[in-house]
Amino acid sequence: MRVLLLGANGFLGRFVADRLLADPAVHLTALGRGDDADVRFDLAGGSPGALTRFLDAVHPGVVVNCAGATRGGARDLTRHNTVAVATVCEALRRSGCGARLVQVGCASEYGPSQPGSSTAEDAVPRPGGPYGVSKLAATELVLGSGLDAVVLRVFSPVGPGTPAGSPLGRLAEAMRRAMQAGDGELKLSGLGVQRDFVDVRDVARAVHAASLSAAQGVVNIGTGRAVRLRDAAAVLARVAGYAGALHELDGPPQRLPIGAPRTSAESVMEHLSATPSPYPDGCGAWQQADVRTARDRLGWRPRINLEESLADIWMEAACRI
Repeated sequence: MRVLLLGANGFLGRFVADRLLADPAVHLTALGRGDDADVRFDLAGGSPGALTRFLDAVHPGVVVNCAGATRGGARDLTRHNTVAVATVCEALRRSGCGARLVQVGCASEYGPSQPGSSTAEDAVPRPGGPYGVSKLAATELVLGSGLDAVVLRVFSPVGPGTPAGSPLGRLAEAMRRAMQAGDGELKLSGLGVQRDFVDVRDVARAVHAASLSAAQGVVNIGTGRAVRLRDAAAVLARVAGYAGALHELDGPPQRLPIGAPRTSAESVMEHLSATPSPYPDGCGAWQQADVRTARDRLGWRPRINLEESLADIWMEAACRI
């Protein structure tokens, strides 16, 4: 099976590439903006026609899209997360390769959830930030494309390579600095937030499974269990051997309004970009995935527990001490 992977150098893409390369039946080609890609192509700026010609030449059976941006203003997020996916969909429609599309989405598309609830795929999306809006628009493009396609809505990916700007990445860096400075007290904020943390290697397994399956539509990828950031901090301290005290600087921030008027995608993006959010991912105080669809349609279950993920995050942080 020939697979074309978009975004192979990103946090998720690197592990997806490793997983696909471990399958002897897969012949992998990586397309991206970097010099280390097999083929250089800018999805946000390239034309569908140019990508169509490449698809017709390579003739992949599956296209996996892990490309995109997680930071930046509304314009950049739209270019890299929405326009780029429009280019992919249009190129696949024009091409004669008939490839299946596996699009990697995110839980930010759902927005805030009711505490204690599990979010299923039929939940009405109410993204609380420009990133979620741009990814939701991409999902709608994929679902409306008429292609053989599946969108994996990944909840909070963690593990080796976790970005320093993510909640657990920031937590590990703060703990590293405290240990390096010999501080017996670590003061942190926002520890009341609860997220469904799923290991990036399990996400890669889900992408592999989706590539081989006939599943279409949206499929949640998470663990089905929300974990309070405060509890994750305690586990990380134990893994790191940090004996100091953990203190929360403030209580949980106010919840985001989820009923803001929506006139157009552009106005929503401008509104959200101008409105500072206490939750950078726009997901409110709670998110937990309903993962029954992944189990039933992909035969997928998470295998790696959060303590192992945190141990790997800490190993990378400790190397900087």
